[in-house]
Amino acid sequence: MNLIQLFKLAFRNIGRNKTRSLLSALAVSGGMALLLLMVSVLEGEMRGALKNTIRLQSGHLQIRPASYEEGQTSLKWEDLIANPNEVINQIASLPQVTTATPRLFANGILTLRDESKGIQIVGIEPDSAANLPFREGLLAGEFITADDREGILIGNILAEKLNLNVGDQVNLLVNTSNGDVVEQLFTIRGIFTTRTPGFDETNVLMPLAKAQTFTATENHASTIFVLLQENEQAEPVAQAIQSSNYQVLTWQAQNEFVVLFEDYANAFFVFLYLIVLGITATVVTNTLVMAVFERTREIGILAAIGMKGRGIMAQFLAEAVLLATGGVIGGLIIGGLLVYYFSINGFYIGDFGITGVLFEERIYAYWTLENTISLGIATYIITLIASLYPASLAARMEPVEALHGFGG
Repeated sequence: MNLIQLFKLAFRNIGRNKTRSLLSALAVSGGMALLLLMVSVLEGEMRGALKNTIRLQSGHLQIRPASYEEGQTSLKWEDLIANPNEVINQIASLPQVTTATPRLFANGILTLRDESKGIQIVGIEPDSAANLPFREGLLAGEFITADDREGILIGNILAEKLNLNVGDQVNLLVNTSNGDVVEQLFTIRGIFTTRTPGFDETNVLMPLAKAQTFTATENHASTIFVLLQENEQAEPVAQAIQSSNYQVLTWQAQNEFVVLFEDYANAFFVFLYLIVLGITATVVTNTLVMAVFERTREIGILAAIGMKGRGIMAQFLAEAVLLATGGVIGGLIIGGLLVYYFSINGFYIGDFGITGVLFEERIYAYWTLENTISLGIATYIITLIASLYPASLAARMEPVEALHGFGG
């Protein structure tokens, strides 16, 4: 029997019980579609978290003082970069650098009437392109200007929790570089959102010059925030600007936890993938086993007229190939539509946060050809493996026993 005849016969056999065959193909399609959606959501989640962390928190590079320690927020002059614009002038001419801007970080307390909230004050140069996420996310009011000495920007989550609006005044308290505690009344100029609740609840933006005056750190900065054209350029640029006067931290070094979290998430999802594929394989196996017992007499007749076991086995494997092909194609269509929908609308997760990872309030699916091909191949292979048992069961039947079993 040639290959064409084999598949014609397999197609006819599948059509004997259309309902059961359709349900089996749908099981494969459903498993494939679910896996494609799951892997696309995970891909989108991690891409989004990394993108947010780079544009809001780490940049592609940060230039820190030589004494910098991870997690440290110190305003001592020896823990700050003196004359940051001089350092910026040295690196801004590199073709890979799109933006380099100084920023000052200070821990503080925002008080309003009888309420208080721990926040991080971020001193920024308002005109820098690095502030585009804040400008694009401005929900109300106006953006701060470099010469503003009383204005601040706050995130929408902080505004909602403290019932604050544009024009309201709040008191900020902070420790200065010399250890004094100072406070001042500030006016909310605008309310922004980055769509990352963890960031929007804790960060208060003010002009760098005012932040330096407020904390007694004139002409000093905590870091130089650097954005590059491509993520992959971080390592070579970092090597090019290394100096004994400061540390150059790449986004990879700053976001080791994000990478580690992605590795653990991938491992967890592999477990879920195996569960889904296991259920799919069970359905396919049951379908073909039922077909074997329903066609016991037919198998016995084929064996009696001289068809070898491998020929009978090939018949059932051909049926499995057709089921797998239809199921994978259906899964690609259904899964593709689901991924397309959730790449636009996303999954709302709200204020879900993990320390060190900036998740958006919505997770959007992200489709990749590599994931689609690998999942299609995996689903196809698992379906074929699941068919080996019923196919071998049919191939091992003895002609006399098969005919006797049917007749009895």
